[in-house]
Amino acid sequence: MGVSCKENKKEPESIHSFDLLTEEEKRNPENALLGITVNEQLEVTLFAAEPTLTNPTNIDIDHKGRVWICEAYNYRPALTGNETKPEGDRILILEDTDGDGVSDKSTVFYQSPELNAPLGIWVMGNQVIVSQSPYVWLLTDTDGDDKADKKEVIFKGIGGEQHDHGMHAFVFGPDGKFYFNFGNAGGTITDKNGAILKDKNGKAINPENYKQGLVFRSNTDFSEIEVLGQNFRNNYEVAVDSYGTMWQSDNDDDGNKGVRINYVMEYGNFGYKDEITNAGWQANRTNLEKEIPLQHWHLNDPGVVPNLLQTGAGSPTGMVVYEGRALPEVFWDQMIHTDAGPNVVRAYPVQNDGAGYKATIENIMEGGKDQWFRPSDVCVAPDGSLMVADWYDPGVGGHQAGDLNRGRIFRVSSPGEAYKVPTYDLNTLEGAIEALLNPNLSMRYQGWKNLKAMGNDAAPALEQVFNENKNPRLKARALWLLTKIEDNSKKYIEKALENDNPNIRITAFRAARQTDIDLEPVIQKLVTDKAPQVRREVAIALRNYNGEQAASFWTTLAMQHDGEDRWNLEALGIGATGNWDKYYTTWLKKAGKEVINSKAGQDIIWRSRTGEAIPELAILASDAKIAMDDRLRYFRAFDFNPDQKRKSSALLKMLEKEQLAKESQESNKRLTRLVLTHLPSPYLKGSPLAQEALRNTLNETYGTEAYLELVHKFKDSSENQRLLEMAINENDNNMGKTAISLLLNQGGKEIILKELYSKDEKRIYPTLTSLKGIGNNESIAILEEITFNSKLPINVRKEAASAIGGSYSGEDRVLELLKEDKLPTKLIASAVSGVSRAWRRNIRSEAASYLDNSKDEDNPLPSMSELMAMEGSGEKGLVVFKNNCAVCHQVGSTGMDFGPKLSEIGSKLSKEAQFISIIHPDAGISFGYEGYLIHMKDGSTLGGIISSQTETDIDLKLPGGSTMAIKTSDMSSMKQIENSMMPTGLEKSMSTQELVDLVAYLMSLKKAS
Repeated sequence: MGVSCKENKKEPESIHSFDLLTEEEKRNPENALLGITVNEQLEVTLFAAEPTLTNPTNIDIDHKGRVWICEAYNYRPALTGNETKPEGDRILILEDTDGDGVSDKSTVFYQSPELNAPLGIWVMGNQVIVSQSPYVWLLTDTDGDDKADKKEVIFKGIGGEQHDHGMHAFVFGPDGKFYFNFGNAGGTITDKNGAILKDKNGKAINPENYKQGLVFRSNTDFSEIEVLGQNFRNNYEVAVDSYGTMWQSDNDDDGNKGVRINYVMEYGNFGYKDEITNAGWQANRTNLEKEIPLQHWHLNDPGVVPNLLQTGAGSPTGMVVYEGRALPEVFWDQMIHTDAGPNVVRAYPVQNDGAGYKATIENIMEGGKDQWFRPSDVCVAPDGSLMVADWYDPGVGGHQAGDLNRGRIFRVSSPGEAYKVPTYDLNTLEGAIEALLNPNLSMRYQGWKNLKAMGNDAAPALEQVFNENKNPRLKARALWLLTKIEDNSKKYIEKALENDNPNIRITAFRAARQTDIDLEPVIQKLVTDKAPQVRREVAIALRNYNGEQAASFWTTLAMQHDGEDRWNLEALGIGATGNWDKYYTTWLKKAGKEVINSKAGQDIIWRSRTGEAIPELAILASDAKIAMDDRLRYFRAFDFNPDQKRKSSALLKMLEKEQLAKESQESNKRLTRLVLTHLPSPYLKGSPLAQEALRNTLNETYGTEAYLELVHKFKDSSENQRLLEMAINENDNNMGKTAISLLLNQGGKEIILKELYSKDEKRIYPTLTSLKGIGNNESIAILEEITFNSKLPINVRKEAASAIGGSYSGEDRVLELLKEDKLPTKLIASAVSGVSRAWRRNIRSEAASYLDNSKDEDNPLPSMSELMAMEGSGEKGLVVFKNNCAVCHQVGSTGMDFGPKLSEIGSKLSKEAQFISIIHPDAGISFGYEGYLIHMKDGSTLGGIISSQTETDIDLKLPGGSTMAIKTSDMSSMKQIENSMMPTGLEKSMSTQELVDLVAYLMSLKKAS
């Protein structure tokens, strides 16, 4: 296991090169590094591998240098179909007892049937916090034998069982508090008795108050929980530096190249869902970002904190902030992050950027050859080296595990540096100080805890660190403790506020906010600080602040906004929460009306959340001297303004002739459409001007998505005949299906039937096609009526019979008709044909059994090893993709947008995992692509993927790429489908060679280097 590798951007050239190995040899631990490219400044060695451990999801390193591992052998067995260990998963302790850099001792700290694929571990001496949704447990070793003999439930009720988007690891902050997070499946946190917990401000932690993935802080007794950030998708692990700044990664909806790294601005909204409606990123909106990775996070919306960095496709996992000095300088004080999707461990060197930051990428390890390399976590050891956990699997989670018996731990160090764990007498002042300054978090915790217990006796030594240490991060650690243990913490804060380093001033201010000192003089001092990042912190602190000078402070900060710094603007927006009316009016009075002509002033008007800003917002939105594309942001801002009456009045005023006369003809039309798009629908009836504008706009936009959106919004049944015409003209695409869905919702059944009985086959067939896939009771009843009407031409009836099975409810109805022998013999083949591409294999098989030639011939596949050895043609595989997969998947612009996009799937999945995903689709359901059954009040059932959901509306994406708008008031229930929406048995529709060709094509779809 003492293998090392220092290759950089070149592959080993010896006879042991990874390419020359057999598939079996590639998986052996002794070859673990041959397929991995390592940064030329670093050395990587294998610390541990199977059979000692398997499937490591998360690790921590204690103050003794031992690696603690969460294993996940029992990962998602109901979906993967894999075997399980009835005794449960394990928490392992791995130790290098002889200092050779290789683990030689393994101890099972805890194992239980209840432990199933835990995702987080934090070690603090004899206690360990383990995160495994829906639980957080505290495990304690009471007698020092490295075995847990006490288990307590700290939290529960967090997401579903074994959900990857649930609770992640806890970490210890420099302020002596715990930081943790959960992804967008977390939902709530309850105590051990099931009571929903409230945050520090008394708000229940549930989806009604907070959106999607959340970041938390609490005391070490788990009290006084604060929500520090929200609206992430799957924010995997928060990392906190010595100043108290938070960093983390977040995963996109698979296939959209939107993986991101975030600086977690306190109390920020991070834009996964629409802040007001909770609609998904795919929902149409004004001022839509130009590219999908940006659209994904609503980055053009006021109130969304910018992303630090977007890294493309991936499956981001663990992160630390490296504050050691044992690695080369490029890695000092930077985030180190694992991303299992593109098989990479990266650093993100950060620089200041206005009130925020910008970052670049420096790779540490990259599995360029070995796509089984799946780094799942990284930790800093007490000697300053890194330990990297490798899940080692052909797939990358997401309900998938292709290999249960492998897993690795790598050590990353400067070349030639042996693994030597420093030892300190933690019970002495000197030893505790050394521990506090160590780069390992568990060691730091031990030092912090003991120094805190020493109280004032520790103050002189901590003062010495603060005064004399040249490393500002170590100064910050000492400062945090001084403000916690000294009665006179005010003097340390005041001194630190005079420091030349803005990060020390930030630390001092953050520490002040956690004490009971009067903040007003501190804020007074910092509102004009020369560093924009310090001013950012002050702005955030004004959130819900009720001091006498609050509005004056905010105005002073706002007057310094330059119109270029989005970080600063969002900090101002966060700071105005709870006080928008007062802050805005004070600022406007100070800035003067001419501020509307400055970019800085326009920013603040755009970001404001008060009816007091409506006059200025309306001026900007209606200013004909501003290009219409530049005015879109102001129209979008109306959606976020809470004053419905004032914004409706302002929008209606834009429709007056005097205003429209200022516009060019084209801008006039766009302006009218924008007003109608953003006007709350109840205000239409009271305005003849708006009604006329709507009629004209519907005429101008007929045949477009804009037309359908306006009809849907204002529920205009006078458009029913034109909806029918549009359904016929656009019968083979999403617009046609949307049109006929709207028509049915608006009582249009009779005009549809009239058309179907018209004898005009050029219109009948398109009408039937548009009805296919709608799936509500009314549409199926119409199709059945045509199917069973013996007076109609047989070809029309066959087309109707085939269309019945185009939806989830329709598939079930076809089976009912077949079982009850209701279908005329001459229509059976058509009905069966209509469900031949159903995603439920049992539907396809049972329906086919009603045909004379329905006997299913066995088509056994070769073994996986044989498939892996076969050569495929990517060119031929493209043809197979178009014939079999493009109905639900996209590569570039080819195919339908239903399942995950596959444009870079070759970078994410290994060859073996591609075969597994096709042959066993239930083994790898991508998050965000789970299927749902929606039962409607009319008795129908719809099946698909939820692309957007608000309190009142759901957009349901149907197989084939079309989308159906559903009112939640029309639903009776909604249930997630356990199986994949991708049909099983897909491989049976092609030859073995076609399957191999398809995988060859998919493997060619890789991220551009």
